[in-house]
Amino acid sequence: MNEPVLARLNTLMNLREEVEQLGAAFPWEPAADWHDLGTHLLLVMDVPGLDAEHLELLEEGDDLTIAGERVEQPGGELLSRERPGGRFVRTLSFPAAVRAGSAEASLSGGVLKVRFEKGRKTWLQLGPSEE
Repeated sequence: MNEPVLARLNTLMNLREEVEQLGAAFPWEPAADWHDLGTHLLLVMDVPGLDAEHLELLEEGDDLTIAGERVEQPGGELLSRERPGGRFVRTLSFPAAVRAGSAEASLSGGVLKVRFEKGRKTWLQLGPSEE
C-alpha cells in the first residue's frame, strides 16, 4: 500500500479508538418505569446481571437514588464489547407523594421492583375551642 492510504487508515483506526473510549466514559443508565397501583407506587427497573449486593437504594425527600455496579466476569481476553457495564447512579423523583420508609424491594430475573405506600392526606376535624 502506498503511504497516503496507510496514513488515512491510521487516522481512521485512531478515530475508532477515540470513539470507543468516549463510549466507555459514559456510565450506563438502566431503564425504569413507574406504575400507579392505587394505594402504592411501583418502580420497575431493568438491572440485568446485577446481584442484590451490588445495588444501593436511598430514599431522600421526594427522590429515590439507585446505584449499582455490573462487575465484569473474568474469562479470557475481551474481544468486543456491546454490553454496558461498570457503575451507574440514577436519581428519580417520585411521581406522587409516598410515605417515608415504606419501601419494599425485590430483585428477580434482572428486574428490580420497589413498592412504596402512597402518602395520604389527613383531614383534621376542628371542634369548638375550649376556653
